[in-house]
Amino acid sequence: MERKIAEQLLSIKAVFLRPDEPFTWTSGIKSPIYCDNRLILTAPAAREIIENAIASTVKAAYPEAEVLMGTSTAGIAHAAIAATILGMPMGYVRAEAKTHGRGNKIEGRLEPGAKVVVIEDLISTGGSVIDVVDALREAGAEVLGVVSIFTYGLRKGLERLAAAGVKNVSLSNLDVLVDVAVEKNYITPAQRTAVLEFRDSL
Repeated sequence: MERKIAEQLLSIKAVFLRPDEPFTWTSGIKSPIYCDNRLILTAPAAREIIENAIASTVKAAYPEAEVLMGTSTAGIAHAAIAATILGMPMGYVRAEAKTHGRGNKIEGRLEPGAKVVVIEDLISTGGSVIDVVDALREAGAEVLGVVSIFTYGLRKGLERLAAAGVKNVSLSNLDVLVDVAVEKNYITPAQRTAVLEFRDSL
């Protein structure tokens, strides 16, 4: 599955490599690589493969799951599609509570004790998804864990998830992706080394 998902991300050009003009991640890190999983939504063939992989991973890794909750905003559509495949309820968690209406931070019905799986598009430093997990726990949910489409495998992210007691299962990861990228001539072996050295330096 990891190779198949990596191939899909590369085929729809969701992965960008720009060592001479680094991208700035949400965390502020300057990176030679950027993965834009929002492009999955505009690529029907890849979208079908990836959403079904999310659904099957939820079933395999978290068989007790009762509700899917997407991260705002990138995880919302993926949670909705996977929940439709699974016939499960879904909702999402805002980055900040609304300043109008009911002032919700969590959208969708969430009963105390509900067994929740969080759907995230990308894991880098882990901060965003941990904030979502914390909000759900504060609301009384039992968060079983996270399913993410892709992870860079940053040491900081792995350590933060472990410290917060958050299990994450990613469909694919940077190590697999750069191996596939070299095989398919998207990048050179030297670029693969540079990208992994950047990741491992953080």
